[in-house]
Amino acid sequence: MPRYEYRCRACGDTFEVQRPMSEANANAACPAGHDDTVKLLSTVAVGGGNAGGAQPRPSGGGCCGGACGC
Repeated sequence: MPRYEYRCRACGDTFEVQRPMSEANANAACPAGHDDTVKLLSTVAVGGGNAGGAQPRPSGGGCCGGACGC
């Protein structure tokens, strides 16, 4: 189940709520009970199976490795 990060505008606390994706846009009260919260945008890093951490560079020409046909 995904976790969503929120910040309380009243006290400044940042907290997470675990809920189904179907409830992703529902409001969440902060742990102190304030209702004036805002959902934060989270960044997610998804890596490949490369154990060394380095990502292979695409070969070919163009602005994006030739995949767009430019």
